[in-house]
Amino acid sequence: MNDELHDVIMVGAGPSSLAAAIYTTREDIETILYEKGVIGGMAAITDKVDNYPGFPDGVEGMKLADLLQAQAVRFGAKIDFGDVSAIREEGKLKVVVVDGKDVRARAVLIATGSDYNKIGVPGEAEYYGRGVHYCATCDGAFYRDKRLVVIGGGNSAVQEAIFLTRFTSHIDLLVRSTIKASEILQRELQKYVDQGKLTIHYGVTTQEIVATDGKVTSVLAEKDSKSISYETDGVFVFVGLSPNTEFLRGSAIELDEHGLIKTDTRHETSVKGVFASGDVRSGATLQIASAVGEGAAAALSIREYLDGLNHHI
Repeated sequence: MNDELHDVIMVGAGPSSLAAAIYTTREDIETILYEKGVIGGMAAITDKVDNYPGFPDGVEGMKLADLLQAQAVRFGAKIDFGDVSAIREEGKLKVVVVDGKDVRARAVLIATGSDYNKIGVPGEAEYYGRGVHYCATCDGAFYRDKRLVVIGGGNSAVQEAIFLTRFTSHIDLLVRSTIKASEILQRELQKYVDQGKLTIHYGVTTQEIVATDGKVTSVLAEKDSKSISYETDGVFVFVGLSPNTEFLRGSAIELDEHGLIKTDTRHETSVKGVFASGDVRSGATLQIASAVGEGAAAALSIREYLDGLNHHI
């Protein structure tokens, strides 16, 4: 039996859980966060966050993540890397399986966020990281003065396409139907169209990502029932997000039809003592500012829950 016991385990180390950890640790609630990817989550790999309160000129996503991490650590939060594969109950305690090892806690916060959707065409998985990418901030600089294809028409696709124009010679934006990005982003995008840095192709369905000698060279697509090829040095895919909740399927924690975690108004899940906040929660607004607010609210509920446990000891 592993004797390691924590007051709170937080699964994920994005803005929501980092904010929650600031609140819990300031009240001397011992807290550990487990992250399997990047500390700061998707915020950390966002080029610029322009709508987070307190930064009138915007802030780089990585800088915001670093500031949140530093504040949480200053109050005593511990952040460790590990892959959580399951959560279960053990009496009044919770067991979190981290890298195959059972770690126990009195309460748990799930703030695992979301991950990029895949388009599922030949060549996508084969050339991931070698010509196929999902993060412009991470990989855009590799394509200085190169030609790129960006796939998608939502906010993330448009925002990342705009970011990539600072590196590339030209971008072909492949949109399956219509652009669904916000009006302000569409107006910004049009500036690059007018400058000849970007071309929008509507009604295009991607069929295959083609490579020669291991190097991506083109994207095969269909438009108006006709095949068309777009020459490119790389492909960036931005077609939405899916919640990181696969590890919860089959557990007692209830999910909605989209795989998001159901909670009550206190951010508590269907399992007492297990809470959820941020993009992984059903009803979340998918904004960094609201994820941070939910983290703070969840932390207050966790404190209340732990106080109740202590009264029964």
